[in-house]
Amino acid sequence: MSIIFATGNSHKVQEARSVLDIPFKSLKEINFLEDIEETGSTLEANALIKARHIYNLDNEYNFVFSEDTGLEVDALNGAPGVITARYAGTSKSFTNNMDLLLHNLSGFEDRSARFRAVIALILNGNEYLFEGIINGTIAKEKFGDGGFGYDPIFIPEGHTKTFAELGSHVKDQLSHRSKALQKMKNQLDRLNVKI
Repeated sequence: MSIIFATGNSHKVQEARSVLDIPFKSLKEINFLEDIEETGSTLEANALIKARHIYNLDNEYNFVFSEDTGLEVDALNGAPGVITARYAGTSKSFTNNMDLLLHNLSGFEDRSARFRAVIALILNGNEYLFEGIINGTIAKEKFGDGGFGYDPIFIPEGHTKTFAELGSHVKDQLSHRSKALQKMKNQLDRLNVKI
């Protein structure tokens, strides 16, 4: 059985490998190098777009999962949300994204936010969705040089340091993505899927 994680993001691949005890290949590892356009208006829709695209490429790919993540900031009415990766433009520069978010939050006392990840799984033609959420707050400036994306400005609930300061070992236990991946893993156990 070929298991494909429909992402080209090496950080997400690394995080998934730390959570899942199943062998899978990333898009790079199957030589799929093109961008899959995310045209959905929700995280669920975008995750399904990516999973379906790869699932329909080849009969060999009967087990495909993908992921979409949004950072939802309360003071900004849930923005950036579904456009988290493209918040400051299509270049997907997370430095620019963070700078814009910090600018848009200046003057707000309420800095509460959450990361929400949705995993879409297609297994033998059946589709499943799994959600993971981590609540927290947005720091007033960037701290730490670990992680990726918005990690230098997101402080998870129960902590005083950003994901970028806490390091991957702590983040992999707490993160929205790891929670969604764990739910997928539990579903595979319930379905008695043999890898």
